[in-house]
Amino acid sequence: MRVLGVDPGLTRCGLGIVDSDSRRTLSLVEVGVLRTPTDMPIQQRLLTIAAGIEEWIVRHDVDAVAVERVFAQHNVASVMGTAQVAGLAMVAAARAGLPLGMHTPSEVKAAVTGSGRADKPQVQEMVRRILRLAERPEPADAADALALAVCHLWRGGTPAAGPAARHATPAQEAWARAELAARRSRPVTRSR
Repeated sequence: MRVLGVDPGLTRCGLGIVDSDSRRTLSLVEVGVLRTPTDMPIQQRLLTIAAGIEEWIVRHDVDAVAVERVFAQHNVASVMGTAQVAGLAMVAAARAGLPLGMHTPSEVKAAVTGSGRADKPQVQEMVRRILRLAERPEPADAADALALAVCHLWRGGTPAAGPAARHATPAQEAWARAELAARRSRPVTRSR
């Protein structure tokens, strides 16, 4: 199975493609960052990123797309751009008829490091180890995109992952424990 991970961003959008073989051994296919200048009109920035994501999907014949689930931040302008780019990745997956997985940052961190609170250097180092790379992927956006693809593959995020995905690895079990702990620590809110 081949997964495209998308770490959405308007200035830097990380893209990473990871293959998983029948033994669930992961390997790097390609990693990169789509960049748009801040002085470019927003519609042109979005068009450039959309074309780039679609080109990666076609060129690499991916089986699924994994996108970081956007969460609220203090900087509304930043989260808006991130959400717009995440939407572009979702549309690209839909146009290509591909399964889509959405993963939170803490879910991705837990999947690759065993801790949902890992920092960027920890994620980069674990991605390097998991994919047996000589160096840590740079910049962090690229490493995050690879981590998204790894998380998606290890969690069996799509039906195409098959029965082998139902057997949890130690990292997957650590992720499940971290997610359960995070859910228990969240306050319950009720809407009227």
